[in-house]
Amino acid sequence: MTQAPTPTADTVRRLVRSLIKESSENGAGTGGPDVRPVREGSGHTWWIGTRHVLRLAPDRDAAVRRRRELRLRDLVRPHVPVAVPTSVAHGDWAPGLAYTLDTALPGGTADEHDVSAVGEADLAGLLSGLRAVPLRQSETLGVPRTAPRSLEALRRMAVHAAERLAAADEFDAARMHQLTAPGAAQLAAQPGTAVLTHHGLTGEHVVVSADGRVRGILDWTQAALGDPAEDIAGLAVAVGSPAAVRAATLAGYGARPCLRGLWLARCDTVIRLTDRLEGRAPGSLPLLRTQLRRAWEPILLERVTEFKDDETEP
Repeated sequence: MTQAPTPTADTVRRLVRSLIKESSENGAGTGGPDVRPVREGSGHTWWIGTRHVLRLAPDRDAAVRRRRELRLRDLVRPHVPVAVPTSVAHGDWAPGLAYTLDTALPGGTADEHDVSAVGEADLAGLLSGLRAVPLRQSETLGVPRTAPRSLEALRRMAVHAAERLAAADEFDAARMHQLTAPGAAQLAAQPGTAVLTHHGLTGEHVVVSADGRVRGILDWTQAALGDPAEDIAGLAVAVGSPAAVRAATLAGYGARPCLRGLWLARCDTVIRLTDRLEGRAPGSLPLLRTQLRRAWEPILLERVTEFKDDETEP
């Protein structure tokens, strides 16, 4: 496989100059628009001035997802109460590698601002809106189906990871004993519950204003048809378990998917922090520790819920 070129500021500036008119904001008279990476070390997402974001696919698989995202955002937009980015230009920045130039959504991220009670209602609208998107239309766009993860398999991995975190004085491994094997079996995904999921709800993808309202959701490239608990888990990591469960409950989800999402998030955060500490994965240690704390915030629902074998969930 031919290695993809590495985008530079000059590469980005030449591309953008051909797409949007320069203005004083974009650095007119300084040799090109003001461009800078969104994150240090990330060469494929760039700020273009203050009003646009350029996203470059690093490989052909990502290019397929980027092109699909353009159509998926149009499908999702009428169903959700929060903003979804709009593309003002798209094409290929290198042979077979797609780009999208999107309008920037105003606001910070869930890593910067706490979500208010009204913001939780915004998240509830997101979850209920995604459930309302017709699966057949999503499939027509090429959105893949994903099988539900085994919570029991994830639990076993997390138990071992928690012991290693405890040895590093990072976590109380006894907390993992709250989820037993029978409990994980009770929280197995129910058949016939697949919905369109964002499948990548992290703090940086949830746009939050200073007043705690959720103003938008970014990066729909990982969207899938599957377990709604995955998005509940993503929100637990992004905004905290209590807010995520309240939003999911307001969206009409019952106790089972809420608790399943909670424990997916808790197991995931234990495993991710362990992998980072042991050198198997990259990531910001402060952020991973914050995500662990958010996922393990206690909620009343887990103390009072019992399931019947024939109970069904929305």
